[in-house]
Amino acid sequence: MTNLQSLEFFIPELILTITILAALITDLFVKKSKTNMIGWVLGVGLVVVGLSVHNLSSAPPTTLFLDMIVIDPFSSFMKIVIILSTLLVIVASWVNDELEKYRKGEYFTIMGIMVMGLFLMTSSVDIIMLYISIEVVSIMSFVLAAYLKLDTRSNEAGLKYVIYGAFSSGVMLFGLSIVYGLAGSTNYFAIQDTLSSLDGSANPALIMALLMIFAGFGYKISSVPFHFWTPDVYEGSPSTITAYLSVAPKAAGFAMIIRFFHQVFSDSIGLTSNSIGSTDLPWPEIIGVLAVVTMTMGNLVAIQQKSIKRMLAYSSIAHAGYMMLALPVLSMEAVESIMIYLFIYVFMNLGAFFIVIFVKNKTGGESFEDFEGLGWKMPIVGAFMTLFMLSLTGLPPTAGFVGKLYIFKTLVGAGSEFLWLVIAGGVNSVISLYYYFHVVKVMFLGGKRSDVITYPPSTMFGLMIFTAVPSLILGLYWNPLASWVKDSLVFYNQVM
Repeated sequence: MTNLQSLEFFIPELILTITILAALITDLFVKKSKTNMIGWVLGVGLVVVGLSVHNLSSAPPTTLFLDMIVIDPFSSFMKIVIILSTLLVIVASWVNDELEKYRKGEYFTIMGIMVMGLFLMTSSVDIIMLYISIEVVSIMSFVLAAYLKLDTRSNEAGLKYVIYGAFSSGVMLFGLSIVYGLAGSTNYFAIQDTLSSLDGSANPALIMALLMIFAGFGYKISSVPFHFWTPDVYEGSPSTITAYLSVAPKAAGFAMIIRFFHQVFSDSIGLTSNSIGSTDLPWPEIIGVLAVVTMTMGNLVAIQQKSIKRMLAYSSIAHAGYMMLALPVLSMEAVESIMIYLFIYVFMNLGAFFIVIFVKNKTGGESFEDFEGLGWKMPIVGAFMTLFMLSLTGLPPTAGFVGKLYIFKTLVGAGSEFLWLVIAGGVNSVISLYYYFHVVKVMFLGGKRSDVITYPPSTMFGLMIFTAVPSLILGLYWNPLASWVKDSLVFYNQVM
């Protein structure tokens, strides 16, 4: 489809662009104390973008801008997840005391630009567009991580993020150049056609390219061994940005990985039918090993943390490992399980971070000591945090249990060769019990009882309710989510 013809189907991104410009211009005319208004501008714009994405979800899958990106139900689902997480973080940013000393106009504007990059990550079918979208997201993330200019920890977080990001980006670009050299094209489908006709002599170069490319992809989803930036960046960034980085880029990153590896380095059958696809390259085995190492390392190191914010950073690494467990299975059922897990993860993880923000507003800290006696001083907050810890562990009847159930069900149904991944995932879930329930123990068994009960402000309470209800209800009744995900399991492919 030509550039002009593509504009008709690029409406959500055009509305987002107008929203970003409106936020930027509005910021020029408002006082520092009124910059929360920019959040309203971005939020309203994102709601309109979400409605536009929903309207386009029924359009036939097609490529846009000379086969650079696609629109299909899968990308629409991921865009809705990104919009939802962004809206929640915008609201949390209004009540985050860390940001009180700063103008928030640039903050919200940069977040909007980041959403644009995330949208392109979910839709890219060309390695040039893939790289550009990753860089847009990365550069905006660098700025947001270091947004607290007067805080040395935030400055350190931004600097470390830049160093790790530049390194992983360079390695990934090297790998992509090898693929381009072998295939002579930047389009996913053209690359797949060319690679399928090559003989085995090209496999060593392809395997090297795979490892290099996954350095960039693994960096976006915090996979071991590309996770080193995560704890320090999460700890030093504004808490709202930490919450955002833990969900939105992860969703776009998994969308990018699914589309790239399934549509370039396999036969694509896993994205077009109920059959399990195949590949001559060992990337499913490599990702399987990395999944086990990722969740094991994340869980074991999380146990040692004294800061709940840093503990949640390592928890985020572990959850990336849980989702990676399904990637080696080249089937629609595997993609479905990752999509369900991602949607559930948005609520339970953001909910936990929002409570960390609330406690930090109250106490000025985010360590386990700051949570001592929280269950008695703030019983509602303690109950919500307990629910989020149960869900992150994956215990019934919470939504986290359903997410892990779908992952394990996919692995068991795929054959005996994947059972070792099920065992590893089960063992790691048990390990995670320790540090998640340590939070619950500190809240209800630590500290002193209080005769005075504190209630959260209305905005923060609303965020807690909005994230807690799905974290519980989706564990009891998840059929609407499963149906939505099944309807979204439609990918653009060449034969359409």
